[in-house]
Amino acid sequence: MAKMRHGIFLPPFHAMNENPNNVLHRDLELMEWLDRLGYHEAWIGEHHSAGFETISSPEVFIAAAAERTRHIRFGTGVISLPYHNPLMVANRIIQLDHQTRGRVMFGAGPGLLASDAIMLDIDPNTQRDRMEQALDVILRLFRGEVVTERTDWYSLNQARLHLLPYSDPYPEVAVASAVTPSGGRLAGRYNLGMLCVAAAETKGFDALGVNWRTACEIAEEHGHRMDPQRLRLVAPFHIAETREQARRNVRFGIQQYLDYINNNMPRFNVPPGTDVVDYWLDNKIGVIGTPDDAIDLIKKLQAKQGEFGVMLHMANNIADWDATRRSYELYARFVMPCFDRSNVAREESYAWVTANRDSLSRQRSDAAQRMIEKHEAERAAKRGEKAKVASAGRRGGPSLIS
Repeated sequence: MAKMRHGIFLPPFHAMNENPNNVLHRDLELMEWLDRLGYHEAWIGEHHSAGFETISSPEVFIAAAAERTRHIRFGTGVISLPYHNPLMVANRIIQLDHQTRGRVMFGAGPGLLASDAIMLDIDPNTQRDRMEQALDVILRLFRGEVVTERTDWYSLNQARLHLLPYSDPYPEVAVASAVTPSGGRLAGRYNLGMLCVAAAETKGFDALGVNWRTACEIAEEHGHRMDPQRLRLVAPFHIAETREQARRNVRFGIQQYLDYINNNMPRFNVPPGTDVVDYWLDNKIGVIGTPDDAIDLIKKLQAKQGEFGVMLHMANNIADWDATRRSYELYARFVMPCFDRSNVAREESYAWVTANRDSLSRQRSDAAQRMIEKHEAERAAKRGEKAKVASAGRRGGPSLIS
């Protein structure tokens, strides 16, 4: 299996009592921290209502984050295509492709929040069809085609890009996939990556195999083969040195997080008297625990899905800033090496030395003893020479005084 990559999916989620300007800049600081820790990618969301998810333009955020980082790649996670003219989306992504020198990825979706669609006077029932229309046009523009097309929600007349992509042939493209087959259908038809945004939750976990199988079947019908390295699974993680510490950390914001999710569409019904952390763990919403717990979840996802390319944290801010930074650090130190095989050579070397310890110790001791004996022999010989010179002087050798 190829090396697994790691990153985050940043909607973002920010509690209503926090300073909105501070948290926006803290998100940018998080990108710098992830870059230093060696995370591979970050996907940035688009939302326009409901208060918690405060980034309305992932492209603007990515442009700023790219200037602060060196290695990490950025994806739009996702641009809600029914909200935009497809030519404008294509132009913005290609501009970012140039500004980042190939570090941008294009994630597309229909738009998750019905409140966003309603404000734009869009019928939520049309969003998936409109996403498919827009995605088809954007891919054609990426390939250099000239598009003239009229639909019930946009018109294009000899539309074309005036910048060729920086990436070859164009930036990586992925579609959002949750519990419906729409993402898998599009990924298979157009040979795209997939962002499975609720992989740990029961419904999302159960849908993993179905959606991937759908994508693979449709890809075959269109002469493609789905690449598991472009499959990304998303789940919430918060880890600490101990499970007890992790549980204490997340009490900072876990209730507000669940309240927000339920305020959009009731999904999590915590019975009265139930500890909210126990509920989270019992319902397999994500990891609250140690690096070993994170490793166990990823292995469980591999057992369910098979090979996949990227594990993305659903950034959630259920812990305070310091504990959140520490969680990402612990993951980079102890979870990443388990899946990118970066310690394989070290482990093999350690095991080889262990297996040959007696022989190696003996040879090391023998070599050291030989060095000691050689040194002592040399010094003894030197002392012998000095003694001969002194003895000759005492017997009346040549005087130094004329």
